[in-house]
Amino acid sequence: MPELTLFVCQSCNNTFHKGVKPSQGASLLEQLRASCSKSSELEIQAVDCLWMCSQACVTAVSAPNQPTYLFTDLPSAESAEALLEFVEIYRNQKGEAIPYRQLPDVLKSANIAKIPPAK
Repeated sequence: MPELTLFVCQSCNNTFHKGVKPSQGASLLEQLRASCSKSSELEIQAVDCLWMCSQACVTAVSAPNQPTYLFTDLPSAESAEALLEFVEIYRNQKGEAIPYRQLPDVLKSANIAKIPPAK
C-alpha cells in the first residue's frame, strides 16, 4: 500500500492554453510516471479535476496524518523532477512543516497551500 499519494489533475490547462491537447496536466502526469521509479511508497494518481482549471498545472501531495500540499500554476515542462524531489522532502519531514527554503526552486514560483490533516 502506498505511503503517499501525488494527485495530478489530468484535464487542466491554464488560460493561455485552453484548447491544447494533450492538456498540460496530462503532459505533467506522463512526465511524472516516466521519471518515477516503481516505488510502492508513492502512488501517482490521475484525477479528472481539482477545480483550479485556469491555474494549470495542479497537483497535491498527501499522506495519512500529514498535511496535504496543493500546488497550482506549475510550469509543466520543469515540474516533474521538482515534485518528485518535494515528495522525498515531504516523506522525510514525517508531518512536520516544510520550510519554504527547502522547496525546489521550480515549486517556489507556484501557488502553494498547506492543508492540515483531518483529525
